[in-house]
This record gives sequence, C-alpha cells and structure tokens, in this order.
Amino acid sequence: MEREARFYEKRGDGKVQCFLCPHTCVIGEGKRGVCGVRVNKQGTLYTMIYGEVSSIAMDPIEKKPLYHFYPGSSILSIGTVGCSFRCQFCQNYSISQNPDHPTETYTPEELIRYARTRNSVGIAYTYSEPLIWYEFVYDTCEAAREAGLKNVFVTNGYINPEPLRELLPLADAFNIDLKSFSEDFYRKYTGGKLAPVLKTIEEIAGRDGVVLEVTTLVIPGHNDSDEELHQIAQFLADISLDLPWHISRFVPHYKMTDVPPTPVGTLHRAAEIGYETGLRYVYAGNVPGDRYESTYCPNCGEIAIQRFGYHTRPMLDGNRCKNCGYQLALVTEG
Repeated sequence: MEREARFYEKRGDGKVQCFLCPHTCVIGEGKRGVCGVRVNKQGTLYTMIYGEVSSIAMDPIEKKPLYHFYPGSSILSIGTVGCSFRCQFCQNYSISQNPDHPTETYTPEELIRYARTRNSVGIAYTYSEPLIWYEFVYDTCEAAREAGLKNVFVTNGYINPEPLRELLPLADAFNIDLKSFSEDFYRKYTGGKLAPVLKTIEEIAGRDGVVLEVTTLVIPGHNDSDEELHQIAQFLADISLDLPWHISRFVPHYKMTDVPPTPVGTLHRAAEIGYETGLRYVYAGNVPGDRYESTYCPNCGEIAIQRFGYHTRPMLDGNRCKNCGYQLALVTEG
C-alpha cells in the first residue's frame, strides 16, 4: 500500500526532499529515493511499502542477534523490501536490493494477533532495513506497545536524529550493524556514511530502558586489521563496557563471492581485542559451538548463558550469575 511519507519537504520546482535518513534525497517527479521505496508523485512523497511484508517468521531472539534481551525467547520477525544501503556483501540482497520483490499486505492489528497466537515476546523489524519502513513500523510499534509486546530493531542505524527520537519511546531493543570504522569503507561498500551510524549508536545508548547490541561483520582484507578492530572496540567501550559486541563471520555472498570466509582465528583475535579494551560481553557469530558464543560472568568468569547456535542454557537467577550472584547486563523474563 502507498501512504504519504513523513519527514520530507516540498520544493517549488515539483521536487521533494526526504529527511528520513542522512541521504536526504532530492527526488524528482516519478522518481524514487536511494531506498527505492519512497516515491515523488506530483510533488508529494509517498512510501510504497506501508504494510508490505516480504518475509515473516518466528525466530529465536538470538538470531537477531540479541543475547542480552529475553534470552531463549522467540520473536515474530518481519521484513519488507528496499534499503538505504547498497552493501556488496548483503545476505538478504534479494529483498533489500529489489523493491519489486513480491510481498503480502498486513495491518498492525493482524501482526499483533499473529504474535500473540505464537507466544512471541514481541515483533522484530528485520531482514531488510526497517527504518525505511518508518510509517508502518511506527504504527505497528504503537499497537505492539499497547498489546504488551516488545519492539526490536535490527538495522544499519542510518536515520536522522528527529525520526529516531520520535521512534525511541516505542523501542525496546536494537541490534545495529557497525560495518567498519572507516568512512572510505562505508562509501565504497555500502553507499552510506559512517558518522551518522556512530551518532545513532550514541543516541540509543543514552536512552534508559532500551537494550543496545552492536554487530560487526568481519570481512577479510577489508575491515579486519587489528587497528580497525581496536577502534571499534574502543568506541563501544567509551560508551559502555556493558555494551555487547557481536563479531560475525563473513561468508562469500552477493558481490563479494571472491572474498574468502573469515578465519575463526580472526574472530578470536577480535574478541580478545574487545576484552582487552575492557568490554565485558564479546561474541563470535556464525561459528556454532565456538567458546565465544556463550555469555560469561564478568565477575567470576563462569558461564552464565551457554549457547550452541540458537540453543541456550541459562545459568542464572533472574539476571544474576548463579555461581557468584553478580548482576549481568541482561533483560530476562521475570
């Protein structure tokens, strides 16, 4: 469905300027913004994806990945089409880079009923870039909040401050992709910019009651130097030593099929850099059974949540370590 978009201005020349994300696209009549889903029709900007769902599934919360938000729970996950980035390594390029991919139409109320019948902890806006789906996501978040469901975002973090601040009171958790600490990498491989993503992370981290985790896909020869990994770790540590950092293994995909998979040793080195920087929770992703999948108590070093893939075995009393009683930075059921 189409609906008039938010966060734009009409210009005298028939063009419109969108202010949802830092691209701030100036869009001519009949043209689309970078995201591919916001269209100028006779001087009015429309979102073309209101209620349009390309993917829907019940997922483990750990798949987002969120390790510190209701561990072991399941969440209704939905995605649309389009994206504000053009990542050459995208794992979901068939929907993110194809605005014409088939979709099914849902209302917020239908999604709430769907989530409730499946004992979902909430709704995760994921798969493609949820922030370009702003109008529908915002309405669904309001309905979910009224229904007692949680709102979770898996996002590239590419959004302007005003729309982000309007959305944050309805949000419960974010996982943000911090793809690199290099403006050149962002420009060359994503089509975006680094600085706005860093600002988004800082803004969310400063919001009480919102869980934030960060993921970096480590790509051999592109963002895997010790220097860059240390820069990312230090940025996160300066925000909070309790901020979880997921270091994810790259596998060849989309336009980067000539790049080899990330060696597990590189992920271990990155994890060690994270811990040396002072971060208390560092995880290796896409390596089932790895020792860096589990959550360790920062106080006594014992396993607090044991993981193998998406299977979890909590060893907690609420959010406290069963071994020593230390309170971990976790949101748990009950």
